[in-house]
Amino acid sequence: MKDASPLIPSRPTIKKLQTVAAGCQACDLWKTGTQTVFGEGRETSTVMFVGEQPGDREDLSGRPSVGPAGGLLDKALVEAGIDRTKVYVTNVVKHFKWEPRGKRRIHKKPNAAEINACRPWLEAEIQVVKPRVIICLGSTAAQAVIGPKFKVSTQRGTFVQSPLAPLVTATVHPSSILRAPTDEARQAETARFIDDLKKIQKAIEELG
Repeated sequence: MKDASPLIPSRPTIKKLQTVAAGCQACDLWKTGTQTVFGEGRETSTVMFVGEQPGDREDLSGRPSVGPAGGLLDKALVEAGIDRTKVYVTNVVKHFKWEPRGKRRIHKKPNAAEINACRPWLEAEIQVVKPRVIICLGSTAAQAVIGPKFKVSTQRGTFVQSPLAPLVTATVHPSSILRAPTDEARQAETARFIDDLKKIQKAIEELG
């Protein structure tokens, strides 16, 4: 399997990267995804959120974080005092990987080859945006960005040393909160997620 490195322009901007990535065929996911879903946000963003991959709604719209999980993230950012206009949102993998279940398209976890094929796009986004903090959402993103030994279940909200940004950490993906079995569980997990973001916001303020 190829990777996307040859497609990266020599002087990348987010707009250039979005344009070129639209034709990416570095892995086979382009065959079943509707379109490439690239990251979105200002090049001056302080915070970069990195999820696993676009979902069904994102795949159809061509924009990241526009589905139910994105709505939950937006509300949590407000609660935590993180300025949404200073947030860049992207994914480790830029195409929706899915399997049919009746008439629905159900999310399927990307494999290591697909993540590696897409890695140059994420590296280029980090290079352009130069975020002060990178927050991985969910275990796939955390293991791809931080390393395979990072466990969100026990290390969420813990900052790790990384050459990628002054502050690098991970928390759960909002989609996992939406899958909680009861309203009470969803409320508890949402509160915990907001607490993670408040801790991150405090660390950003301390960075100055």
